[in-house]
Amino acid sequence: MQAAGVDILFLGLSADLEYLTGIRRGIPFFGQSSYAHGWVAGGFFRRDADPVFVLPRMVVTFDLPVRPEGAIVVVSETEDGRAVFAQVAKTLGRAGAVAVGDRVWAETTIELARVFGLDRLRTGSSLVNELRRVKEPDELEAMGRACRSVEQAMAAVAPRVVRGVTMAELRDEVELELKRAGSMTPSFATHVFTGMDESSLDSGGHTAHEPLPPDTAVMFDFGGVVDGYCSDFGRTVVAGEPPPGLLDAYDVMLGAAEAGRRACRPGVLARDVNAACRVPIEDAGLGEHFRHRMGHGIGLDIHERPFLSPEDETPLEAGMTFTDEPSLIVHGSFGLRIENVVVCAESGATVLNDYPDDLVVNG
Repeated sequence: MQAAGVDILFLGLSADLEYLTGIRRGIPFFGQSSYAHGWVAGGFFRRDADPVFVLPRMVVTFDLPVRPEGAIVVVSETEDGRAVFAQVAKTLGRAGAVAVGDRVWAETTIELARVFGLDRLRTGSSLVNELRRVKEPDELEAMGRACRSVEQAMAAVAPRVVRGVTMAELRDEVELELKRAGSMTPSFATHVFTGMDESSLDSGGHTAHEPLPPDTAVMFDFGGVVDGYCSDFGRTVVAGEPPPGLLDAYDVMLGAAEAGRRACRPGVLARDVNAACRVPIEDAGLGEHFRHRMGHGIGLDIHERPFLSPEDETPLEAGMTFTDEPSLIVHGSFGLRIENVVVCAESGATVLNDYPDDLVVNG
């Protein structure tokens, strides 16, 4: 904050707040849950004093099993939430710059602008991201446990990829096995699909309940959460005989994943790691079938900065964690994907996953 010239940082309920204070996020769900004065929930951070938290009574009562260090102002349902929030903010003193986290409600930002002035506000999640992006040993251990959860699920579900199974059945089995393996929730919407064309089978689409035809590759993309940290995982399983060209393309894809892993070293720009991953695929004439980036940062959130992507010029640091996930979607023929979590290191990234990269063929 001092280096960035920020006097006050306000964070809402988020991975950033959890990282700094231990206030845990709940398991995500589709609909929006809200409390009276729910927009006030968050914490003010200063450079030279303990944080001050403003929280609705319902959050304190039901969602705060361990209280963080610092002062807590509780806003009950019958109080004037706007007045309480403004009073707390004003007690923090005059601020030249107030940074606001990315997961802060629009109403909260408007109230912060009323108190401090709109021209004093700036985005603030990048401040915490610079701390979060390099993982400590205990964080890597938690991420390793999250990787074990997806690997256990994949091992249980892979034999079920046979003619006639549906993508919905495979998705539901993945999520059941994730729970059995200790994951508190999927880290994102589980995706099981064939990806060959517009009529492909897809667990998230209208073809979710259609039976799998023979000699078809199925792609898995899913993740688990253990101790608050995410995993992101991908594999390919073929039901029947591999379609023509699939085995050669799979070897190219593995070569791309390995090239990206080797390039993931301290000081290398994120975009250059992505470029290294693409080289084997481009050299094989398959570049048009690799339609996304090599990967993204991962940790408390499933997608974190920096990204291993053409636009990202971040110099990598040892301890940064990323996905390594090249894929090939050859329309009308087959789809292939591989995905592991890697840790940037001096000699090339280390892989947190233990699950084999080999193509699984259920003949």
